[in-house]
Amino acid sequence: MDLDAFEASPVGTLVPISGTDPRTAKHFDHKAFLPAALPLATPNLAPETWAVVSQAALALGRLDQAGRQIPNPGLLRRPSIRREAVSTSALEGTYAPFAEVLEADVDDETPSSPALREILNYVRIADSALDYVKERPISVRLLCELQAVLVKGTSGETADAGRVREVQVVIGHGASGIEEARFVPPPPGDQLLAGFQEWETWLQADHGIDPVVAVALSHYQFEALHPFNDGNGRLGRLIVVLHLLREGVLREGLVTISPWLEQRRRDYQDHLLRVSQTGDFDPWVRFMSEGLRARADVATAQVERLLSIQESMRDLVRTLPLRGVGADIAQDLIGIPVVTSTSSSKRYGVSYQAANSGIARLVEAGVLKEVTGGSYGRVFLAEQVVKAIEA
Repeated sequence: MDLDAFEASPVGTLVPISGTDPRTAKHFDHKAFLPAALPLATPNLAPETWAVVSQAALALGRLDQAGRQIPNPGLLRRPSIRREAVSTSALEGTYAPFAEVLEADVDDETPSSPALREILNYVRIADSALDYVKERPISVRLLCELQAVLVKGTSGETADAGRVREVQVVIGHGASGIEEARFVPPPPGDQLLAGFQEWETWLQADHGIDPVVAVALSHYQFEALHPFNDGNGRLGRLIVVLHLLREGVLREGLVTISPWLEQRRRDYQDHLLRVSQTGDFDPWVRFMSEGLRARADVATAQVERLLSIQESMRDLVRTLPLRGVGADIAQDLIGIPVVTSTSSSKRYGVSYQAANSGIARLVEAGVLKEVTGGSYGRVFLAEQVVKAIEA
């Protein structure tokens, strides 16, 4: 890490670290960056930045209003979580096609690859966390529990899983030694634990900072602390949505920030780094506000497309006519666009034969398409819905 670039930082200090680098097996004496507590007042922001913050708030408001048009907005949340899961994992180098994730998710079977396992782990923690924060605050304890599930069955499931890390981590080092790392977060121990607890206290405080600005600040601080051995990036981006829910900006987790960040990976990393180096939050807040504005607009358009599809499903149910489980499947396709006879039987509490017959009617109507090509374990996809939520 370029220590000179951090020496005069007004938002943190360099602390000495030493040990044996596991990558090079060499002893090191270096320094790590310990971020100071977040400010209790809004940092100085340029008028241009405030304009983008306001635009983001308005876009998020439009999204929230769009989501209220459906009696069961949780249906709209399902595809949003899965889209976020794909992009947030891609930012960490884990890739799987969106349609493949939907198919793997349908019957809770063992994922066919390590990548799918990681992505579906994210889906599970996001589902539970979005419900949790509707009633309770974001906390260190919650994040520890989420991290344990996120890394379960993956290479990140170490002795530190589910706990604040007890090892030194570095960011952007490749095969080089710790001195060449792009960023070195604080060492394990009392300072890291105290910083994480301060972050929780700040997050729950009534400091009066604009919610969009507060979301940007909290995300920076979490990533600078890097409190876990693995999963910090994915958890940090999930916290963005959780924070918006806690602030009352959104009622459902319908916005996905990671697709925007995925397209600007280097800018994202550079902005985070520059805050630590300079203490200037303005470019970072503007960057995150632009992302929230853009993704809120995308999500609003997506919701409108899905609502249009749902209306066409209602018309289909009336004109076929379609009754029973077939009608239920059709109405829920905007949130559950991949189905099997087994999953539908469980979801709607009907026999396998009834679910199979309902799906067959939707295949005949051109709503569903069988995508496995086999006679057993068949999976059916609503292509129109998947296209509407892939943005």
